[in-house]
Amino acid sequence: MRAAMFEPTGDPRCFALPVGTDFAVNMIAGLRARLTSQPPEAMARVEIFVNTRRTERRLHRLLLDGPPGLLPKIRVLSDLSMDPTIGVALPNAVSPLRRRLELSQSVRQLLKAVPDLAPESAAFVLADSLAGLMDEMQGEGVSPDNLNLIDVGDHAAHWDLSFKFLGILNTYFKDGSAPDIEAKQRMVINHLIDRWERNPPKHPIIVAGSTGSRGATADFMRAVAKLPQGAVVLPGYDFDLPASISDDLKLFELGADHPQAGLIKFIRSTGLTPSQIEQWYAGAEISNTARNKLLSLALRPAPVTDQWLTEGPALVDIQNALSDVCMVRAPSPRDEALTIALRMRAALKENQSVALITPDRQLTRQVAAALDRWKIEPDDSGGQPLSLSPTGIFLRLVADLFGQRLSAELLLALLKHPLTCPPAEDRNTHLLRTRALEIECLRGGATFIDFDELDTWASARKDDPDALSWAVWLRKYFTDLDGLEQSSLSSLLAILRERSELLAQGERQLWEGADGITASQAVKDLEENADAGGELSVSEFKSLFKTVLQGAEVREAVTGHPLITIWGTLEARVQGADIVILGGLNEGIWPKLPDPDPWLSRKMRADAGLLLPERRIGLSAHDFQQAIAAKEVMLTRSIRDSDAPTVSSRWISRLTNLLAGIGDSGKEALKGIELRGDYWLGLAQRLDTPSFKLSPETRPRPVPPISSRPSQLSVTQIKTLIRDPYSIYAAKVLRLRKLEPIRQEPDALLRGQALHSVLEEFVRATQAEMPNDAKEMLLSIAESVLLQQVPWSATRRLWLARLMNISNWIVDGELSRRNRAIPIALECSGKLEIQEPIFTLVGKADRIDLNEAGEVIIYDYKSGAVPTMAQVKHFDKQLPLEAIMAQNGAFSGIEPAETAGLEYIGLGSTPKVHEIDLESDIVDQTWAGLKSLISAYQQETTGYAARARMEKRTDLSDYDHLSRLGEWSDSDEAVDKVVS
Repeated sequence: MRAAMFEPTGDPRCFALPVGTDFAVNMIAGLRARLTSQPPEAMARVEIFVNTRRTERRLHRLLLDGPPGLLPKIRVLSDLSMDPTIGVALPNAVSPLRRRLELSQSVRQLLKAVPDLAPESAAFVLADSLAGLMDEMQGEGVSPDNLNLIDVGDHAAHWDLSFKFLGILNTYFKDGSAPDIEAKQRMVINHLIDRWERNPPKHPIIVAGSTGSRGATADFMRAVAKLPQGAVVLPGYDFDLPASISDDLKLFELGADHPQAGLIKFIRSTGLTPSQIEQWYAGAEISNTARNKLLSLALRPAPVTDQWLTEGPALVDIQNALSDVCMVRAPSPRDEALTIALRMRAALKENQSVALITPDRQLTRQVAAALDRWKIEPDDSGGQPLSLSPTGIFLRLVADLFGQRLSAELLLALLKHPLTCPPAEDRNTHLLRTRALEIECLRGGATFIDFDELDTWASARKDDPDALSWAVWLRKYFTDLDGLEQSSLSSLLAILRERSELLAQGERQLWEGADGITASQAVKDLEENADAGGELSVSEFKSLFKTVLQGAEVREAVTGHPLITIWGTLEARVQGADIVILGGLNEGIWPKLPDPDPWLSRKMRADAGLLLPERRIGLSAHDFQQAIAAKEVMLTRSIRDSDAPTVSSRWISRLTNLLAGIGDSGKEALKGIELRGDYWLGLAQRLDTPSFKLSPETRPRPVPPISSRPSQLSVTQIKTLIRDPYSIYAAKVLRLRKLEPIRQEPDALLRGQALHSVLEEFVRATQAEMPNDAKEMLLSIAESVLLQQVPWSATRRLWLARLMNISNWIVDGELSRRNRAIPIALECSGKLEIQEPIFTLVGKADRIDLNEAGEVIIYDYKSGAVPTMAQVKHFDKQLPLEAIMAQNGAFSGIEPAETAGLEYIGLGSTPKVHEIDLESDIVDQTWAGLKSLISAYQQETTGYAARARMEKRTDLSDYDHLSRLGEWSDSDEAVDKVVS
C-alpha cells in the first residue's frame, strides 16, 4: 500500500509560506521534504496547479536543477477550461473576440433604438466593457438575476440607463447559450468538484501560489483542500498578524484594502481560522524577520492605526530591518528609470540577480531603453502592446486611410514607415523621393493631398525620370479609400489586408518577425470571427481594429539576460531575486486607481456580490508586502509626472509616517533609507552630467564679409532688419529657412491669407462698379474662397461668421474709398534699384488706387493688430517704402506718381482704418532712413545683432535656437563675432 503524502484529517488542508520567502524554492523544498520517506515514483504522482505560466516554468526549472528524479505534473489553472479530458460533454468556449463582437452588435441595436444613451461609434468600446463585466460575473458566480434585484430608486438616473445595457447580458447566461472562457472555466471546475465528490482522487493534488481572489478559483481551491490528498499552499502569509486583527478582518469591508484580507477571507471560507494555518516548509528562510514585523504593523487596517502608538515603540532592531532598503525619490520618471537601470547594471557586475516589479508599463519601457545604453536586454514578462510595434503602427496607419481624405501628415507617416516600399524599387530611392516630396511640395502646402499637384511636381523633376511612375504608384495605392462607408466587417478586413500587403511589398515582409506574427494572428482572429461583427461604419471599424491591436502583446523571441528581469505584480508573487526593485510607487500607479465603472455604482456592486475597489487594492497591497520583504530592496517613485506633482503610494506614506513617529531609532532608519536612495539617484544624474563645464554663449552679433551680405530685401524684411538683424543674417547670409509645418493649422497666418484673397476677389469683381448687393457678393466670394483654402468646416463657419459681423463696415468703407479713387492694381509686385548705396528694394502692395489728380493711395490689409504711428515711424516701414517705390515707378504697369494716402485696413473683431499722416514728412524721412540703414550694413564693422529691438520679450524669432537664446537674455550686450 502506498504511503500517503498527507495524514488523514477532518479539516480542509491549507498551508502557507510566510512573507519574505522565495515561494517557488520553498514550495519545492517542502514537497521534497514531505516525500522523503516515499519511493521516487511518488513525486510523479503529485499534481500541482499554479496561477501563471511563469510560475510553472520556474518550478520546472528548479526541479531540473536537481537532485535528479521524476517530475510532478504541473498545470496552470487557466488551462482547465481548454482541457479536452475534463467534461467531454461540456460545450466549447466562445473566443473572447467573438463574444465582444456579438455584444457590439447588440449594443449597436440598442443605441439605434435609444440614441441618447451613447454615440454609435462607441459600440465596441461599450461592448468590451460589458464583456469585462460579464467575465467578472462568470468568475464570481453572479447571475443577471442578482442585478435585477438591485433597487435603483435611490441611485442617480444614469444608473437606470445603464441597466438598459445590462439587459443585453441576460441572453448569454441562459441555459443552452455558448459559454465564454470564464463560464467554461467555472463549468469545468464544477464538473471536477462533482466528480471528486463521487470518486475522490487518490494522488496528491496541490494548488500553489494562488490567493483565491476570483470566485471560481476559490471554489476550486476549497474543493482541493477537502480532498483526501489535497492541499492549498498560500503565498505571502503574515504569521506576525495578531489574532485580533485577523478577527477584525472577518468584517471584510472593514479592512478590504489590507494585504492579508483576501487570504483571511479565503481561509475562513474553508471553515478554518487563521491560527490553524501551518507553514508548508518549516525550514523556509525568511529574508528579514524584523522588517516583516515592521511592515505588518505599518499596513494595519486604517481603523486600528492607533496601535502604532502602542506597538511601534516596542519594535526592536529597526536599523537591521531597513539596512538593506533604500528609497529613491526621483525628480522625474526619466530619472527614476535611469536610477533603476543603473542599480541593475551594478547588480550585474556583482553577479547578483535583480528584478524590477511594477504595474507601470511605461516605466518598464523607459528602464529597458536606459539599459540599452549598456547593451543589456532585460527578461521582460510583459512584452509590448502590438499597437506600439512597427507592424501594429503600420496597420493602424493603413486603417486611418479608411473613410477620410488623405492628409499630408498621414501620407508621409506611411511613406516613411520601414515596411512601406514600392514594388521592385530600392528603399533608399523611395526615401529620397519621399524627402523631396515633403520639402518641395507638402510642407506649407494644402492640408489634403491633390494627386494632380503631385503629378506636376514629379514631372518637373528632370533629374529623376522615374519620379512620375512613383507618383502613379502613390495615386494607385493611396486613393479610393476615402469613399469607404458602412460595410461588413469581413469586407473591411479584406480591404485592409490587401492594401497593407501591397504597400508593404507582399505578405512575407509584413507578417514576419515577432510583431508581424502576432499581428497576423490578431487579423486572422478577426477574420475568422468577422461574421459576428455585422455591418460597421468606418469609424466603428477603426475603433474596433485599434482596440484589438491594443489588447495583443508582442514578446520577442530573443531571451533577455538571465540575471535581470522585469515582472508584473502577479508574476512576482512566486518569484525570487537577490535584489528587488519596486518601481512606480505613486498613488494611482501602485496601487492603481480603480477604473470608472460605467455600469454599476459601488453600492450596486456590493449588493450584486462583485469585486469592490478596496478588494483590488488589497490584492495590490499583498503584492507590495511580499515584494518589500525581499532580502535587498530598492523603492522608487517620481516626485513629478510631466508637469504635475505626484502623491507617494499609500504604503510608502504609511511606512514613513510610522518610522517618523516611533522615536529616534525610526527617524534614523528613515534617514538611512533616504540617503541610500539619494546615493543611487546622484550616480544616475551624474551619468548625463558633462565632466566639464560649458560656458554659456554670449548674445551674438555676427559680422560677415561685405560680399556675403544681402543686396536685396523686401519692404517687410526692412522691419526685421531693424528689430532682429540676426534673422536677416541667418536667412540671407547663411541661407537657412524655417521648414513649414506638415500639418497646416487654422492659425492667424492662414486667416490673413484667406482674408487677403477674399478682398482681392471682391475688389476685382466690383472694380467697374459697386453693385447694390455688394454685401451678398462679398459673403458669396468669402464662402467660395474659404472653401478652397480652409479645409476645416468648423473653422470655415467661424471665420465666415466673423466676416459677416464686419461685412457692412467693409462695404461702407469700400464705397467711401471708391469715391476717392479707383483700384488700379491688386497684389502688385515692384522692384526699386537704388544707386546710392547700391541696393534693390522689392515688395508687393496689397492694393493701389488712383485718384483724379493722378496720385496713388496705397492700402495694406491687416488681419491682426494695426501699427501705430510711432511704430510706423521707427519700425513698420512697409507702407512708406511702398510710397517711395510708387514715386519711382517701381510697381509693374504703374507710372511714377505722388502718394495721396497710405492706409492700413484692420479686419480684426474691432475693425479700424489707420491713415498715415503724410504731413509729417514720413515718406522722406523713411527714404533717408533706408539709405542710412543700408549704408550702415555695408560697413565691415557693422554686425547683425540678435533680437536688437524686439517689440516684446515674449516675441519669438525663427532663429532663436540658432542664436542660442536662453544662454543669454535680451538685456545682455551683443558681442561681435567675425565670420568668414
